[in-house]
Amino acid sequence: MRYKQNCTSCGIGLVEIGYSLFDCPNCGEEVIGRCKECREHTTEYQCPKCGFVGP
Repeated sequence: MRYKQNCTSCGIGLVEIGYSLFDCPNCGEEVIGRCKECREHTTEYQCPKCGFVGP
């Protein structure tokens, strides 16, 4: 089961409806969490494991 407590971009808790969880598209070893606001504004995120930066 994939789990992430906070948004990878802004750090806010992932409790609101509309967040997403997915594996890092580069390394696949880290779960990326995105809150609704960061998803809607295409805020960049960085994988803490491999350093990949995505929109």
